[in-house]
Amino acid sequence: MSSLRKKHLTKPIFHWAKGAMPSLSQTEREALEAGETWWDAELMSGNPDWKKLLATPAPALTEAEQAFLDGPCVKLCTMLDDWAINRTDGDLPAPVWEFMRENRFFGLIIARDYGGLGFSAFAHSEVVRRVSMASIPAAVTVMVPNSLGPGELLHLFGTDAQKDHWLPRLADGRELPAFGLTSDEAGSDASAMVDTGVVCRGQWQGKEVLGIRLNWSKRYITLAPVCTILGLAFKLQDPDGLLGDTPDPGITCALVPTDLPGVETGRRHIPSGTMFQNGPTTGKDVFIPVDNIIGGPEQAGKGWLMLMSALAAGRGVSLPSLACAGTTLAAHSSGAYARVREQFNLPIAKFGGIQEPLARLAANAYAVNAARHLTCAGLDEGRALSVISALMKYSATDRMRASIDDAMDIHAGKAVIDGPMNYLSANYRAVPIGITVEGANIVTRSLMVFGQGAIRAHPHLLDEILALENGQEDAGLAAFDTHFWRHVGHSIRTVGRSFGRALTGARFAPAPPKATEARDAPLYRELARWSAAYAITADMAFLTIGGGLKRMEMLSGRMADILSELYITSAVLKHWQDQGRQAEDFDLVAYCAQSSFARISALLDDTIANFPARGAALLLRVITRPRAVGRAPSDALTARCAALISEDGPTRDRLGRELTGPGQTAGIVALNDAYRKTIAAEGLRKRLRELGMTPTDAFKAGLLTQAEKTQLDDLAHAVAKVVAVDDFSPEDFAAMLPTPEHAHRTHPKPEAAE
Repeated sequence: MSSLRKKHLTKPIFHWAKGAMPSLSQTEREALEAGETWWDAELMSGNPDWKKLLATPAPALTEAEQAFLDGPCVKLCTMLDDWAINRTDGDLPAPVWEFMRENRFFGLIIARDYGGLGFSAFAHSEVVRRVSMASIPAAVTVMVPNSLGPGELLHLFGTDAQKDHWLPRLADGRELPAFGLTSDEAGSDASAMVDTGVVCRGQWQGKEVLGIRLNWSKRYITLAPVCTILGLAFKLQDPDGLLGDTPDPGITCALVPTDLPGVETGRRHIPSGTMFQNGPTTGKDVFIPVDNIIGGPEQAGKGWLMLMSALAAGRGVSLPSLACAGTTLAAHSSGAYARVREQFNLPIAKFGGIQEPLARLAANAYAVNAARHLTCAGLDEGRALSVISALMKYSATDRMRASIDDAMDIHAGKAVIDGPMNYLSANYRAVPIGITVEGANIVTRSLMVFGQGAIRAHPHLLDEILALENGQEDAGLAAFDTHFWRHVGHSIRTVGRSFGRALTGARFAPAPPKATEARDAPLYRELARWSAAYAITADMAFLTIGGGLKRMEMLSGRMADILSELYITSAVLKHWQDQGRQAEDFDLVAYCAQSSFARISALLDDTIANFPARGAALLLRVITRPRAVGRAPSDALTARCAALISEDGPTRDRLGRELTGPGQTAGIVALNDAYRKTIAAEGLRKRLRELGMTPTDAFKAGLLTQAEKTQLDDLAHAVAKVVAVDDFSPEDFAAMLPTPEHAHRTHPKPEAAE
């Protein structure tokens, strides 16, 4: 039976698929081979195993990591004056640079054996998040050496000799790294890179050695103006076969000391007025030995695979942590400001128009933090989460953008006028940076997450593609026969799940045992319903569109958004579980889930409406019933979620605990003070409203004590300080303008190694 099936059914399908499916390019193959799947594969299966999700240990800090956060990290935050960094100094102060070196901020991820701190992904994330709340330039300065850069690449791919030499020097700050990837003519398309390295013989430290003659022009390179060691991505050429038989090995990564002849650094970009060190770097006829290739000469041509593997840190840890800080700051400050700011004798937090963005802010802060926790948990299990990291980067930074916009709307003129007391404008300027770096969000969303994720995370698709590309037809046909029919069985089961769950309102979809009788059970079941709908839609897309799918970027973008919603909502449910199922937080969980389901419904409906195969679209509409979904969060739920961050309570404390401790900007300190005094005086102010009297009149009438009058006066002064905006004299403005001293300021270099 098996041989008849293979001959009469599988073989024609095999040959049809071979013609319909374009072969994978080398870049595409390396991208698919990089990293691994995890919870994304469960969501793509159409039947996620909730027990597997909830069994994943929640990330936690060790004693040493917690001590670092409570000690050096808090101390660093107290040393930062973000206004001065961005508006007058144009750089971090020299004592801050030295403090970061002394306390190993540049060696968070470097193993203790090499002098680093050896922190977990979660601890790394917590440090970046905490510093981001105080200063974006300081946070970016910490991020870069600990994400995509020489440190991580050396850890993953370096030779023992390279690790022994470079990692201790990177850990203690004797060397400051940068990584040159983006070329003048090549951003997202690394294959268009024009930077070259030609294998040749040359002089190195007085000896003739086999090396590489480099020429490059890079831009947007963070820390390039001040780095001492540059990680460089370039196209390697070996025309004389000095390394092997391949004349064009391809993209390669190497270490280039910046004091070599021909290396140019020092010029700076100004990224949205956020004054971290970022700039171009060029190199002309720069010679390095082949031993400077990361991993040694054997790794020549494997740079793209290295980069795809290493990008998980920047995409999965650093930028989501910065986004988490931004969403938390936006929610915490907006809740407080809406509580202390009054119009028409009423806190603006009581206005329905303000409650809508307040609820979104609270939900985004909770959701991004939950997704950050889940992603760090996966990374700390040793997983290279290429798809999830890309998903997290674009989703978290997009939510940060939405949150900062909502916060700006609530604060209105208070947020528009810049100055030392404005705690939102720096984040507003930083939003485009987060959106753009480590892979622009448009490209990440429309090309990577679904295009790469649907193949990697699907139970059978990658195996089928590899079978089609097998050079030996008999072996390829045999493998294709096995995986194709497994795929057919999987699809039939998914059709049944999707149709059944859609038809019954997901009443019989799976929920974890602990949630069976709880109020979160319907949310798990609804999420399982949309997982099945997503899985069958992805199957139908590949069946009817095939290789043309990668050119349908709008459709791929919607599918990426659905996967992001599935992932973040499952993270929200797990986070609630990990935090002890806090009753006060459940309104936020419900708001996040209901908003997500409404968005998934709309995205799936649009996807099906734009399906090129109309027969398949009609079938999908019957199977998935995308419009049969509950409404978005009710007005009552929205008002309750808004109150969670505008009224004093445990949820507000949990969401913004770090923003009430040391190391805050002057504006946040003043806001917290006014908020505490507003809450404390609520009873007094209610009494005055009932009397219809001012504090002065009530005091004169003997209806207020001196202590109560003083308390209300202190409150009025605190609120006035918050509502006020900065203004400057002409002399102040002159002091902020660039001067020759600023133009020629040099960054203090680390002392030369002994």
